[in-house]
Amino acid sequence: MLWIAATITAAAAQTGRNLAQAGLTLRLGTLGATQVRFLYGLPFALLFLALAALATGQAPPLPGPRALGWLALGGVAQIAATALMLATMARRGFAVSTAWLKTEPVLIALAGLALGEHPSVPQAAGIVIATIGVILSGRAGGQRGIGPVLTGLAAAAGFGISAIAFRAGILALGAPGPFLGAMTGLAIALTIQVGLLALWLSHFRPGAMAATRGEWRGSVAAGFLGAFGSAMWFFAFALTSAAAVRTLGLVEVIFAALLARALYGQRPPGRALLGMAVIVAGVGLLLAG
Repeated sequence: MLWIAATITAAAAQTGRNLAQAGLTLRLGTLGATQVRFLYGLPFALLFLALAALATGQAPPLPGPRALGWLALGGVAQIAATALMLATMARRGFAVSTAWLKTEPVLIALAGLALGEHPSVPQAAGIVIATIGVILSGRAGGQRGIGPVLTGLAAAAGFGISAIAFRAGILALGAPGPFLGAMTGLAIALTIQVGLLALWLSHFRPGAMAATRGEWRGSVAAGFLGAFGSAMWFFAFALTSAAAVRTLGLVEVIFAALLARALYGQRPPGRALLGMAVIVAGVGLLLAG
């Protein structure tokens, strides 16, 4: 049951990372803040990989074309999803945006069938119920206009694709243990992401890289939280299906509401509280199944 602890830890770290990135968006722009997650997260990911190799006494596995292909697909999908997430947060509140971003588990469950992952009836019911709870929480924010809804749902789809691809890439590595495989996959994915974004920014926004260096204090914090959260997501993906991991990860909606209350005094309305209760019920069904 290590995947449960890893997923909850990842959700908590990701909530903090999203908050840090949302603040950086105002100063660096969407793509600049997106690059922070990967550029400042890569050194931590390499450190995690070194610690995993030291702890297991095994060398990291060399990736084959299949593993590289899956990890590259996951990396590109995550870049696009992160940019869409930050654009959504710039137009809507933090807690409401987080709710719309968490509508991907049903998509993951359906796509996971291609990987031979068949959830039980209680697990499938839990995924659907928890997703309904997320939608209730998102609607409670008084959405105005279709734009933030579309970008939020598009970001959710991107994160769903990345979760499936990352799990497939980790499994394709054939590592001697799940933790070493997860840390290897994370280091490879982040290296690909940093390279792609650096090329994009140097061509289209040459001042963005210099701007991220000027915001290094906030960037290091966001980078560490992003790398640590991703390490826990990858570890959970190495242990069980992406659908189960991302459904349990919906507790991030609750974490975001608590953080918004603590930092901004934003009290969730009654419908949001109802949505969170439904999320908890769905997660309970998932774990019981």
